[in-house]
Amino acid sequence: MSKKRIGLYPGTFDPITNGHLDIIKRGLRLVDKLIIGVATNPSKNPMFSLEERVTTVIRETSALADATGVEIEVAQFDELLMHFAERMNADCIIRGLRAVADFEYEFQMTGMNYQINPDIETVFLMADPRYQTIASKLVKEVAIYDGKISAFVPTLVEKAIIEKVNLSKENP
Repeated sequence: MSKKRIGLYPGTFDPITNGHLDIIKRGLRLVDKLIIGVATNPSKNPMFSLEERVTTVIRETSALADATGVEIEVAQFDELLMHFAERMNADCIIRGLRAVADFEYEFQMTGMNYQINPDIETVFLMADPRYQTIASKLVKEVAIYDGKISAFVPTLVEKAIIEKVNLSKENP
């Protein structure tokens, strides 16, 4: 019996975008189980609480698990990524790359992670060209200035962002 391949896709997911979902769909082809790790990361000043982000990721990925038969687990974490990966018994970290700037950051991170645990591989998936410009930070910025974000995020995520933006304008 072969060992179950467990992948970990970490991120802040504030909010989850169509680009994230593309990497998740493609990552599901590589593993038997995918853990989506939602990081606390308060330094990014998140628009959504950790609980809201976890709930949203579960909602947006549950149909993918059903459609592919690959188990998806969504878990929050507030620790060193490699410690979380070890605790979750992950074999690999899945990361999406959009541009050269992503590669340089990820290259450094992979080197550090390898020093911590060389048994956990990092797998890079290039973003689909339709999603290469999407970044959660930019999606929020476009929404704040009343731009259309429907091409960047799922419908329910768009509604939640607009609701948060409108609430912040009402209560500055």
